[in-house]
Amino acid sequence: MLKLGCLLVALVTALVVRAQETGDIDHFIVRENLIKNGKLAVIATDAEEHPNEAISGTYQFVINGFKQELQFRDGVAVTQHPIETSAFVFIKHRNQQGSHGRLYYVLKRDQGLNPIAINWYFLIIIPAIILLIAYLFKRIMVLAMVVLIGLFIYNYSKGLDLENIFETIAHGIKSLVI
Repeated sequence: MLKLGCLLVALVTALVVRAQETGDIDHFIVRENLIKNGKLAVIATDAEEHPNEAISGTYQFVINGFKQELQFRDGVAVTQHPIETSAFVFIKHRNQQGSHGRLYYVLKRDQGLNPIAINWYFLIIIPAIILLIAYLFKRIMVLAMVVLIGLFIYNYSKGLDLENIFETIAHGIKSLVI
């Protein structure tokens, strides 16, 4: 019976090590590619955003609604297409544990790209504050609506549509629950 227990513990340990070696991507961050060619680098990380160099292979990602296979080497993959102008970029990866997505605003300057992570609660708080101010000061209701519509048009022109907004909020709420 003791041998069976030891065998079972060894089997479970081997399966856990094998699962870690296969390298599921649960967290990732986006940076500018090191050679500054206008492309983004997706870096696989752990929960504390430390790079996970054990990730290698081809993984499916969805970038702004388009499926792309990213080739990871030592935890880093480079997107296929360069960024031409400043834009919102929503990157999502799905594995056995579920989907993981992040929203970035990629600011393009002469020095290169600067990806800025957008937290999901800003997508709720900013319109809510504008609506609260409009509710408190009813005379500026029209101005608040114009500002909200202008904000929506600007975001849409930079690649952020309602689907990406709702998906970002859903991923954020899901990360709080789990």
